[in-house]
Amino acid sequence: MEQIAQSAADVRWFDREAIRAASDVWDNNLFPLFWAASSSDADERDRRAMTALEWMAGLGEARRTWMAERAAISGHDIESLLPPAEPYNPGRDHLGHVMTPLRAITRGNVEDLVPDYDLATASVRHLRVERAGVRLTAFLALAVDRTFSVGDGTSESPALLDLWLDGVTETAFDVTGTRGVTLDAGSREIGISLGTGGRVRAATGRFRLDDRSWHLSAAGRRADAVTPPRTAHPGRLPPPPVEGLGADAHAAASLLRGVMWELRSVRYARRCDRVPVLPLCRAFSGAGEAILAAGSRRGRRRREAAFRDLIRAWAERADPELARWLAGTLEKLAGRTDLIEVPRAAERTPPSLADGTPVLGVPTEAALTMAAWTAGDADRCSERSAVAQLQFALPPRPDESPSAPWRLRTVSCTEPDAFHLRSGAFEGPGPLVQTGRPTAACRLDLHRGALLVAAGDGWSASVS
Repeated sequence: MEQIAQSAADVRWFDREAIRAASDVWDNNLFPLFWAASSSDADERDRRAMTALEWMAGLGEARRTWMAERAAISGHDIESLLPPAEPYNPGRDHLGHVMTPLRAITRGNVEDLVPDYDLATASVRHLRVERAGVRLTAFLALAVDRTFSVGDGTSESPALLDLWLDGVTETAFDVTGTRGVTLDAGSREIGISLGTGGRVRAATGRFRLDDRSWHLSAAGRRADAVTPPRTAHPGRLPPPPVEGLGADAHAAASLLRGVMWELRSVRYARRCDRVPVLPLCRAFSGAGEAILAAGSRRGRRRREAAFRDLIRAWAERADPELARWLAGTLEKLAGRTDLIEVPRAAERTPPSLADGTPVLGVPTEAALTMAAWTAGDADRCSERSAVAQLQFALPPRPDESPSAPWRLRTVSCTEPDAFHLRSGAFEGPGPLVQTGRPTAACRLDLHRGALLVAAGDGWSASVS
């Protein structure tokens, strides 16, 4: 919860991926946590915690790395407690075909990729550049033609090459030049040229092919020769036996899991400005220590009473609207309506358009936190329009205190007439100019042309 709060404390430096990653980890590890904590015997808690840690670390290399990083921040060495990590193996799918691995963007790995896929004719399907705290990240999806035969003579759609870039130092992109890609993995930086004038430069990156025919490529055949057959029972540890939790401990874990699901929904950019990240973090501040304290009470009845009190304490910290949401989540996930007193909804009088209240206009300043463009696709069963999506941090409204926190706003448009992005668009707050009306032809310009998007049919919402 502390990491999530830090990632959203100032939305001008919003870190959506950190919030998603942390909440995703605790989504499926809350019940093991409550199980490990629910004993008054310190030695038993240690044994349970060890079981939970080993199971948690066995969920993949990325999960184990995340655990080690977070534990180190708290002064703990997780690696010394865990068995050695299993070597990474992409394995096989349900048909027995070897699966494509996630690989670092290095010169050797790119040279291994090029013989099987024609980057010179590749086109950009999706581009997203996003702030992650003080860093910039990018995601690229490229449609690439295969240079190998798929074997059955049928016409397949192009493969997708997905690239995740970290430490982005330069971005230049325009929808008028999206075909033709050059990928240069140097010793100091990664350089990607897009079309005639587009480019992205970054410190590090990874890539993976989204291609069901990869096993027929030269690289896939080499991997097939050294990858063991698919086994019916992979050597993953069974999950901790959490069924013995008391009803109130189970309710507390269920409620907190619902909170994690809500926080995790920031993975969809369009939801970011509707998820109450900071109010949830304030309500559940110190949850880890509180769970340990409640679980260590001597006697089942005392533990259950402590978890009941904990649920009520969380609800009391929330404002009325959030408390109602918590009560509804607790009822939906645990079937409990007896733990949180639901505050009465306040009666609201909608403002009259004739009462003389001034209409709050578009802010003249904004900070870009995310810009994305997705190409239209008419090759699949249903035609899909091109989409531009922007996420801004906006200053306090005119009727708010100048010291009020900045807020997020996410807008999108279909079939943009123009999408022009340069690195300077992410240089913090800058001048924002809107031309036209949000519901009709409208153009947004930030940092004097560093970001310029024209929406012929208007935006999904106003930037206000």
